[in-house]
Amino acid sequence: MLCGLAAASGGAVAAFAAGERGPLRRIAALDYGLAETLLLLDVPPVAVVGARNWSRWVVEPALPPDVVDLGSSREPNLELLQQLRLDAILVTPFQAGIVHRLERIAPVLSFPIYVPGGRPLALAEAATVRLAMLSGRDDALGAVTARLEDVFSATRDRLHDERDRPLCLVSFMDGRHVRVYGANSLFQEVLDRVGLVNAYRGRTNFWGFATIGIEALEPVPDARLVYLDPVPAGVLQALATNPLWSRLPFVKAGAVMGLPPVLMFGALPSAMRFAALLGGTLVTEGSRRG
Repeated sequence: MLCGLAAASGGAVAAFAAGERGPLRRIAALDYGLAETLLLLDVPPVAVVGARNWSRWVVEPALPPDVVDLGSSREPNLELLQQLRLDAILVTPFQAGIVHRLERIAPVLSFPIYVPGGRPLALAEAATVRLAMLSGRDDALGAVTARLEDVFSATRDRLHDERDRPLCLVSFMDGRHVRVYGANSLFQEVLDRVGLVNAYRGRTNFWGFATIGIEALEPVPDARLVYLDPVPAGVLQALATNPLWSRLPFVKAGAVMGLPPVLMFGALPSAMRFAALLGGTLVTEGSRRG
């Protein structure tokens, strides 16, 4: 699968690499998804934005302790970037407004993964191929492909008896609102790959989510609600006394379960982590209820 995307990325890679003396090694990533892709390829980034929050939102792959923290993705520390003598800076279209400033420091490579009408899983696969070629790690693509397929296949097998029960996947924003994931999200594509049905069929933005009130969660029969950690402080306690929440069908049925943190705007490592964690959680919950 990944190797089949190499040709599509080859032109851009060749154009960039033509002026390089060797594979890229000193790379800064201004996006968690791109940073985790580098780690997947065993090319640890020199620096990332938001390094101190990595364990809160990404968790795995673990970020090496010597990776430099560049601060906010919107306002990375440019002086620090200048000091790092980088081969390249990785961005997404989200940072388009500062690319002209970054280009004064090092060559900038942009990877569109979350874009209008995009398919984040396929775009993450293409980004993986492109980064593997640029970093001289194209030899790792076979192992990455095998690992991705193994995780999806194992999850699909584990959840064979769960396929008829839709689930609603959310992140709590506060005691009254959730971010619900659907079309255009990485999570939706993973659900499709492992044979699960998303209970939410409403509109989403190009990041793949909509922010709605909890009362707007669709009452699909026999649906389960899965929420992602981290949950803002006090929210679960507030929900326990919220009549809007307690009237929801999955709450009445006791079909609400939490999932450890998974990067909702991630790349292949996040897709694999989500599949594996979801498989384990649903199977455990199914056994408990059975």
